[in-house]
Amino acid sequence: MFKGRRGPLVAGAIFAALVILLIFFLVLPKMSQVSGAREDLAAAEAETSTLESQLAALEQAELNAPEYKATIQEVEEQIPPTLDQSGYLLLIKNAATQSSVGLTTLTPGTPTLDPLTGLSVAPLAITASGTYFSLTEFLYSLETLPRATKVLNVAIAPGTGGEATTTTTTTTTGQLQMTASVVLYTSDVSAGTGSEPGPTSAGEAPVEGG
Repeated sequence: MFKGRRGPLVAGAIFAALVILLIFFLVLPKMSQVSGAREDLAAAEAETSTLESQLAALEQAELNAPEYKATIQEVEEQIPPTLDQSGYLLLIKNAATQSSVGLTTLTPGTPTLDPLTGLSVAPLAITASGTYFSLTEFLYSLETLPRATKVLNVAIAPGTGGEATTTTTTTTTGQLQMTASVVLYTSDVSAGTGSEPGPTSAGEAPVEGG
C-alpha cells in the first residue's frame, strides 16, 4: 500500500528537481543576461544623451561663432598684442584737440606685468590745461578711447592755462591746470623688455598744446 504511494512521490520529487535544475541552468542565466542588457541599454541611452547635448552645444557655438569672433576682435583692439605707444599717444592728442584741451606733457612709464590678469600695464602721466568742461570732456574721452584706458587719479589746480607750451604758461580766467595718471594695457607680457615696437622709455616727452 505504501509502495504504491511512494511512486508518485518519487516522481514528484524528480520533477521538482528537474524544475530547479532548469531554473538554475536556464532561467537564472537568462535573467542575468536580461539584467546586463538593461544596464547596457541604460548606459547607451546615457551616452546618447551626452552626445546629443554635446552636439547641441557645438551647433550653438557654431551659430554664435560670428558674435564670438567680433568680441575677440574688439578685445584685441582694446588690448592689442603690442604696446604701440606712438599710436596710443596719437589717440590722446586727438582726444585733447577734440576737447579743446592744451597738452603740456605726456610722460610714459615702464610697463609692468600684472600677474592676476597676465597683461602688461603701461602707466602714463599727463599734464594739460583748459576749462573745467573741456577737461571733463577730455577725461571722458580718455576712458572711451579705442584702446582700453583707465584714469587712476586726477588733480586740478586753478589759475594756469592759456595755450600750453613746454616753457611758459599764461594766466587766463577760467583756465585750469590738470595732472592725471592713466594706464593702458597690452597682452604682450614683455612690453617693457624688448617687444615690438620696442621698450617704453620712462623719460618725459613734452608735446605741443592743442
